[in-house]
Amino acid sequence: MSRQWLTVGSAALTPGLRHWLAPLVWLSLLVLFATGMAHLEGAFRWLEPDSREVIYRRAGFIALLGQHAMVVGIASLVAVVLGVGSAIAVTRPVGRDFLPLVSQLASIGQTFPPVAVLALAVPALGFGTLPIIVALLLYGLLPIVRNTLTGLDGIDPDVREAARGMGMTRGQLLRQVELPLAAPVILAGIRTSVTVNIATAALGATVGASNLGDPIIAGIINGNTAYIVQGALLIGLLALAVDSVFERLLRRG
Repeated sequence: MSRQWLTVGSAALTPGLRHWLAPLVWLSLLVLFATGMAHLEGAFRWLEPDSREVIYRRAGFIALLGQHAMVVGIASLVAVVLGVGSAIAVTRPVGRDFLPLVSQLASIGQTFPPVAVLALAVPALGFGTLPIIVALLLYGLLPIVRNTLTGLDGIDPDVREAARGMGMTRGQLLRQVELPLAAPVILAGIRTSVTVNIATAALGATVGASNLGDPIIAGIINGNTAYIVQGALLIGLLALAVDSVFERLLRRG
C-alpha cells in the first residue's frame, strides 16, 4: 500500500518539480534538523552519556545556519565577481600579458591556509565576521578563475570568427557567445568554490564569527562529541543542499 502511494505521489509531481526533488529533500532535512535538534536529545545522550548538556544551546541553530550561509554567500559573491571579471580581463587582447600573474595570485590564495589568513587578518580587521570573509574569498578564487579561463579558452575560434562575421562587437561577442558557451565550466568552478567554503567557514568560530562552527569548537574545547556532531551534521546538509542545486543547474545547462 505504501509503495502504491509513493508511486502515485511521484507521478503527481510535475517534471520541473521532480528535477528539483533532491535539492528540496536536502533543504527540508537541513531545516528539520536545525529547528528540531532539541528533540534528538535522547540520541545525542547516547553519544555523551556523562555530559550534563548534549544539545548546544548557546545560540539557536537557525540563527547559526543563517550566519553561516550569509558569510559563505558574501564571500562567494565577491569571489565570483573578482574571479570571473579578472579571468575575462586577461583573456582580452589588452590584458593577456597579465594572465600568468592572475593565475599565480589565485593559486597563492588557494594554497595559503585559511587559518594563516585568519591569523594575519585579525590584527588588521579585528575579531568577528570580516576576517573569515576575507579568508573564504582568497580560498575560493582559484576554482573560479581557473574554470573561467578554461571555459573561455576552450571556445572554438571558428565560433568567434563567425560571430565577428555577423557584425558583433567585442561586448556582444562576450555576452552573447563566449559567456553562454563557457557557462557550464564556469558554474562548475563556482560550485567547487562554494561547497568547499561551506566547510571552511566553520573556522570563523575561532575568531569570534558566529556560525555553525560554534558547536564544533565548543565540542572540541569541552570534549563533547555531541556538539561536534550537531555542527558537522548541519554543515554537511547545507553543503549537500547547495551542491545539489548546482548539479541541477549544470544539468539544465
